[in-house]
Amino acid sequence: MKRILLLVLFVTTIAHSQEKVFEKEVKKISNTIDKITQQHKDSLKLKVKDINAQLESNKITLDEAVKLKKEAAQYHAEQIEREVSVQEQNLQQLVQDKIDGKVLSSEEDTNVGTFRIAGAEFKLDLSKDEVEKEKRRRKKRTTSQIVFALGVNNVLTNNEFSSLNDSEYKFWQSHFYELGFTFKTRFTKEPSKTYFKYGVSFLWNNLRAENNQYHVVNGDETNLSIHPDQLSESRLRHVQMTFPMHLEFDFSKNKKYSDGEVVDRTHKAFRLGVGGFFGFKLGTRQYLEYRNAQGVMIEEVQKDNFNMNTINYGLSAFVAYKGYGLYAKYDLNPLFKDTGTRNISLGVRFDIN
Repeated sequence: MKRILLLVLFVTTIAHSQEKVFEKEVKKISNTIDKITQQHKDSLKLKVKDINAQLESNKITLDEAVKLKKEAAQYHAEQIEREVSVQEQNLQQLVQDKIDGKVLSSEEDTNVGTFRIAGAEFKLDLSKDEVEKEKRRRKKRTTSQIVFALGVNNVLTNNEFSSLNDSEYKFWQSHFYELGFTFKTRFTKEPSKTYFKYGVSFLWNNLRAENNQYHVVNGDETNLSIHPDQLSESRLRHVQMTFPMHLEFDFSKNKKYSDGEVVDRTHKAFRLGVGGFFGFKLGTRQYLEYRNAQGVMIEEVQKDNFNMNTINYGLSAFVAYKGYGLYAKYDLNPLFKDTGTRNISLGVRFDIN
């Protein structure tokens, strides 16, 4: 589980590190140019002051003072030009990153092409292909997300929610974890609030038995039995690969560009998703820990299918604000063959857009 959490943190860090805002980056470059200009102006003033002081004390002649002032002015002008040119290159790269979709825009999109910084106008020539690429990016109907979810895991008997009260599994100690990748496609070409969300996920479902019980396979049946030793751990884990599909309503406010074009935005407000999933189990293991009669700590890992159904399918839904939400899943097919036991999961969900 530690590896899963580290992977999620790593991916989240990468995702957020790429979220530069175009206008803020332009402002940073502008401030840097202003700072360069002001520093050299201040340095030039100090040099002129020193030259005037030498002239007043007759250490240099008037002709020498004029010559020194010209040399100082020329030097700082060249330094300003050299250092500002570096910032111009940074600005060119920033615009290219924006065209490539690596930099975000603010609420009001800047008109790419001409910028005025520190009193100077910078014209950036964009080819027709680059402009068309930017327009296609605006109208993109499909986006992708990394999904991570976690919460509590348990079972219902005969589809009765009240059966949780009599469950033989620990409620707060039975956990599930989900890590997946999804696509989100708008149903219409024009801005809309309705999307089809689909992808692939890997789930780790854990069930911890109550009352010192563990799972025992008896032919075609799997039963819970009391272990002869005092168990410190009794956990049944089954790993699944699933393909979730949801109808998602995203109520984010549309965005209007300076050229009048309106495009939809996602993951900026409340979202509601309803749908389901289907998939199959990749493996099942039971973990037992106890001390034997000699006081030796025993750790057992039992690998078997435990008469679980290989294929699984069910319903799922989530309600979220921006990238954070509440999540519920319910298997429609029984967890174990020829039983009325079905898996249910409740937790939180993170969609990294």
